[in-house]
Amino acid sequence: MSKYKLIGVGNNAKTIKGDGSEYLTAILYLLPDDFLCPMARQAGCKVGCLNTAGRGAFNNVQAARHRKSKLLLQVPEEFDTLLRKDLDKFQKYCERKGIQPVVRLNGTSDYNWKDIIVDYPAIQFYDYTKVYNRVAKNWPSNYHLTLSYSEANDAYRDNVVRYANDYGANMAVVFRDKNNIPKEFLGRKVIDGDADDLRFLDPDNVVVALYAKGKAKKDTTGFVIDTLH
Repeated sequence: MSKYKLIGVGNNAKTIKGDGSEYLTAILYLLPDDFLCPMARQAGCKVGCLNTAGRGAFNNVQAARHRKSKLLLQVPEEFDTLLRKDLDKFQKYCERKGIQPVVRLNGTSDYNWKDIIVDYPAIQFYDYTKVYNRVAKNWPSNYHLTLSYSEANDAYRDNVVRYANDYGANMAVVFRDKNNIPKEFLGRKVIDGDADDLRFLDPDNVVVALYAKGKAKKDTTGFVIDTLH
């Protein structure tokens, strides 16, 4: 496997569940600060962010995410060059293997990457987003968005549901107990979002059930859902 400057391949316990003879997933991890993840405070997911889950709990991993984020914010032209080199290399590797390259640029951020996405039509991009009006924009066909639900803020919750309904977007919901996930939520069928991370393969108009990890297990903001609806 090639080495990359910014993206990671095969280092996420969830995405590797979907990797194989058809797909290979690469992820970019940055820090979820107020610029790179602008709706985090409103959605109440700042404390329970996946940034601290799994390998994110290690100091060296946090340091790497800090360096990448600092580079993007302070020297965006250099960051763009490095990211494109990574994507070129990843795409060529997948072409040689005869598999579909899949990229999630917002592993722990919520940045708008449209300038990158439009230049790589052969790559399937996808993200979870709390910037709910993003689903109303004109995105390339190789980009799939899943809205991230939260009850930490009534206005945010209502807007997510409204945009999901108006634009046919799926909603990801984080439940506290993975053994007690409902079959329906807000009138939508619930599917298992932890079986893999290939969100672009999900059926339409569903709730993608995730379960709390890391600090999110103790979240009380309303981002992690306890009650059935």
